[in-house]
Amino acid sequence: MDVDVAEARALDAAEDLFYRRGIHAVGMDDIRDAAGVSLKRLYQLFPNKERLVVAFLERRDIRWRGRLATHVARHEDPVRRILAVFDWLHEWFSEPTYRGCAWVNSFGELGATSTAVADLARDHKERVHEYLSGLVKDAGRPAPLADHLMLLAEGAMTIAAISGSPTPAHHAKAAAAALLDR
Repeated sequence: MDVDVAEARALDAAEDLFYRRGIHAVGMDDIRDAAGVSLKRLYQLFPNKERLVVAFLERRDIRWRGRLATHVARHEDPVRRILAVFDWLHEWFSEPTYRGCAWVNSFGELGATSTAVADLARDHKERVHEYLSGLVKDAGRPAPLADHLMLLAEGAMTIAAISGSPTPAHHAKAAAAALLDR
């Protein structure tokens, strides 16, 4: 099996299992079985579970932020782009596989023991904040608004995961709209 194919299959399996069941609940044998690669091959690609978690989070970061940016870019009005963030969150929360923020979940499980995972969680949140800051700047609004939008988005993610409802995205969007109208 080609290295790229084996790696992609392992990462696909890891992303599904880690996100759905949690990192501690999933062993390398589970990843092997779901990916259809040998355990030897899996360990050649990812010498330990932490390296696999790091690779899964890095790849997910690129995909997640890309999906968000693609959705937001459909809108030309800078203020509408900010509100589109919350529309995209609603779509994401509505997916049957939604289980909250992968970086918060991973940080909760491993942040105290894995510097790499803690750093990735911080980096992801920083990149999202930078993205929101860019949207705020493009809309001609004060820079601190990005901090408020970040809190609204993060809170919506957590409440949606716990409640099992996508509705918190609508509540966060309404709060964002009120802040934009100030």
